[in-house]
This record gives sequence, structure tokens and C-alpha cells, in this order.
Amino acid sequence: MPKMHVVKSVSINSPVETVFPYLNDMNSWMTWSPWLIMEHGVNVTISDDNKYYEWTGKRVGAGNMQITAEEVNSSVDYDLTFLKPWKSKAKVKFTLEPDGNATKVSWIMDSSMPFFMFWLVGMMETFIGMDFDRGLTMLKEYIEKGEVLSKLEFKGGSQFEGMKYVGIKTTTKMKTIGEAMRTDLHTLNKFMSDKESISTGFVATIYHDWNMKKGETTYTACVGVKEIPAEIPEGFLPGEIPASKVYTLRHIGAYHHLGNAWTTLMSMERGKEFKKNKKFDPFEWYVSDPSNTQEKELITDICMGVL
Repeated sequence: MPKMHVVKSVSINSPVETVFPYLNDMNSWMTWSPWLIMEHGVNVTISDDNKYYEWTGKRVGAGNMQITAEEVNSSVDYDLTFLKPWKSKAKVKFTLEPDGNATKVSWIMDSSMPFFMFWLVGMMETFIGMDFDRGLTMLKEYIEKGEVLSKLEFKGGSQFEGMKYVGIKTTTKMKTIGEAMRTDLHTLNKFMSDKESISTGFVATIYHDWNMKKGETTYTACVGVKEIPAEIPEGFLPGEIPASKVYTLRHIGAYHHLGNAWTTLMSMERGKEFKKNKKFDPFEWYVSDPSNTQEKELITDICMGVL
């Protein structure tokens, strides 16, 4: 059977003796699980000794996880069983390595897929790896700050009226997208600084393509305008987001957690909770002004065109 192997790591600014209890107590998963955040009202049962955990939900399926071995301040081993949407098993392990006053936490999974699904192994490793990255980011924040700055509100369907924009189109690696986007938006804001009369205040990023194999994405960072300026600098481009019915998933919290909203929305589309309009590129709209809004209160609306 085709084997899957995923390893992701994060550095947490706390000693191993502080980090370890978050990994060998299933109650903590309620706060930083990259899957539970995707669906409100998941039915979760945790054993009295906090070593066994099972879940049932419409979007996240059903399964259970049990701690099978642990070495204090060093490692925790789990058996993971998925029951829905399909049956499979995996071995999961967390390792902790001290690094001065910090701790390197690695999340490791070994599993397999049915032989006839061999062609999906690479894609599944990519998706699971992204989930692990999201979870480790939330775990790090939970330990370092005492809370996770990420919440989802399922706003549902509405009509987007369309918007003209001036933007910058960029292709970048997913791991550097934050830096690239900050640069583009800073350049756009500088350009618009003396054009308040035509500004709509709309600031967004339109996503044209996600290349999971290459780990790249192509996007257009843009600002809304009432009319396209007569002169646009080299490297800028005019455009328009067409009017369309959209499904909106609102993210409240830090921008580095926006992957929680995007992963959830794409999971909903794959689960046929709505039918995607393939002629409409999805976008994230920065509703809040980060210059005067606390990070935990930032509002970003993720909009996907639907039929």
C-alpha cells in the first residue's frame, strides 16, 4: 500500500516542561486543533484520564485518537483512527527538543492509502502538512499568549456588487506570501495616498491559482477605486471583480491564521456545501484597518463565488 509520511516543526518560546502537558492531555486539543476550528458544534468525547479522544462532525467526519506511549518532556505517541468519510489508521508522534529556553516541537505522521489511490499520496501529504502547520501555529500561540487569535463566523451567501480596482499581480512561494503581500499592499497604499477622491476604501487580495505541487500561489493585491486613474505606474494593473453571488466566511483574528478560513472554505466546497463559480476568483477582503485595530479583533472576509 502507498505510504504517507508527514513531518512539520515549530519553535515555541517556552521550555519543554511547559510545552509537554499541552501534548499529552487531550483537553488542550479543543483549543488548537486545526480541524475542530473548521466546524462549530463538533461532538467531542474525552476520557477521564485525558488520554483518549473521539469526535463526530458533518464536516470533519468521525474518528478517535489514543495516547499509546509517552516519555516525559520528550515525546508522545498516538494511534489515530479515521471512521468517516473513509476508514484509515495512522501512527502519530510529537517530539520535543530543548533549544535554550525554547522548544522545537515536531509533529510526525505515518500512514498508508489504498493501492488504487497511489496517485493521491503527494497531494494528501501536502494537505496534511498544511493542517499540521496550522495546528502548530495555533499551539505555539496558545502556549506563548494563552489564547489562539483565530475565530470563524459562517456568514453564508450574499450578493457582491462588484468593484473596480488597481492592483499588483504576484507569483510567490506560499511560505513567503505574507512578506510579498505586505510589500505589494504598502506600494499600493503609497500610490493611493493622494487619491482619496477615487478611493472606495476596499483593500483585498484576489487568488488566481494555488499550485500545491510547487508550493506557489498567484494573487493580485488590490485597492478599490470609483474609476480607474488615467495614469497607472509600470507594474500596476487595472481590473474589476465582477458582481456575483458569494459565500462569505469571516475570520476574526491575526492574519497569520487566515489559512484556517481558506482551508475551511475549500473543504466546504469539496464537501458540496455549495457549488463554486469557477469563473470567479476568490478573494479576501480586509474589513478592518490594521493600523487602529488590535490583532485579535482584525476582521477579514473570505469570499468565494457560488452558483
